[in-house]
Amino acid sequence: MKSFTYILIFSFFLFISCDDKDKELKKIQQYVSLVQMTETPDQRVALFDVDVTYQEEKVVLKGVTTNKSPMFKLKNILGNNYIKYINKIRVLPDSAVGTLKYAIANNSVINIRSKPKHSAELGTQGLLGMPLKVLDKKGDFYRVQTPDKYISWVDKGGITRMNQRDFDDWNAAEKIIFTNNFGYVYAEKNENSTIVSDITLGGILKFKGFDANFFEVEYPDQRTGFVKKDAAIYYTTWLQNLVVSQKNIEQTAKSMIGFPYLWGGTSSKGMDCSGFTKMVYFMNGFIIPRDASQQVKAGKIIDTDLKFEGLEKGDLLFFGKKATADKGQKVTHVGIWLGNEKGEFIHASGNVHISSIDDFEPNYDEFNKNRYLGSRRYLGVKDDLIVDFKEKDILY
Repeated sequence: MKSFTYILIFSFFLFISCDDKDKELKKIQQYVSLVQMTETPDQRVALFDVDVTYQEEKVVLKGVTTNKSPMFKLKNILGNNYIKYINKIRVLPDSAVGTLKYAIANNSVINIRSKPKHSAELGTQGLLGMPLKVLDKKGDFYRVQTPDKYISWVDKGGITRMNQRDFDDWNAAEKIIFTNNFGYVYAEKNENSTIVSDITLGGILKFKGFDANFFEVEYPDQRTGFVKKDAAIYYTTWLQNLVVSQKNIEQTAKSMIGFPYLWGGTSSKGMDCSGFTKMVYFMNGFIIPRDASQQVKAGKIIDTDLKFEGLEKGDLLFFGKKATADKGQKVTHVGIWLGNEKGEFIHASGNVHISSIDDFEPNYDEFNKNRYLGSRRYLGVKDDLIVDFKEKDILY
């Protein structure tokens, strides 16, 4: 009987202890959420992913961050509340990637996924020659950050990892940029020779030499090949000749008509709505945010009355769910205004095509007109979220 009483008392105190632990963990997790919300609200471009557990009767913080600032803020909050803890938060990049903290895309298009596995959702893509920061490693996948700050996972076969010196050497070398929608890199100066790989619009390779018809090029992994001169141009020449204009935005957009829709795609092999707008602006010398919900936060607000007034060719039109008393607006689609008398815009939906907001036109798009949320102007606007190659070259 006495031993049974001891068991009941022990169970009672254990219950209280576990309940106290749960309350403390819940409280600390609320602090973590607060820091994440204020310091890294968009986990697509900056990570602060931390779990709170108990280990040997001690609170343990475990997770990753790409910036020390939110970690220090959390530590200050816990210290001010007299909460003792063990810090196991990893600041990326760390020893998991060693000195090879950089990479260059080594395939015509690399698929960058939401999780480190081939079956995971496609988050975005990278083009051949794209510079990347390498943040973490898990199995055969690397967590990378693209020039538009997007963070996700790519398999090892799609990239060539580099240390700082090799990365700088690659970036400083003369390049060519591929300007056709599709093409090939040949093993010899002959279109009938073996194909080294395919190459798509915007792909970049190191320049090695030339003759009347071909550029000799080198891949990040030091493979070599030949690209037809009428399908590419020196990168520096391309950059110098870029003319920012509404007309050029329209011409670039229309050159992609018929490209297939691909969720997460940002290449001529397939693109989603924001991947399309991103590629159009990329080929005109700009890096813009990756997703429509990010693009709507850049540039200058236009057409606040939602009447399709005051718009100019090249402006981005946003669509989705309008705000209600309970929820804010949700941006789910984006297109480019063409600024003609037909009220047309071009967008990727099913494929890249032109639609109209005019109900008298045969390509009238009632669905998107009814969910129009407003527009943003990028051309001629200074914004940290819109990177001009001529002012900050992505290769450097």
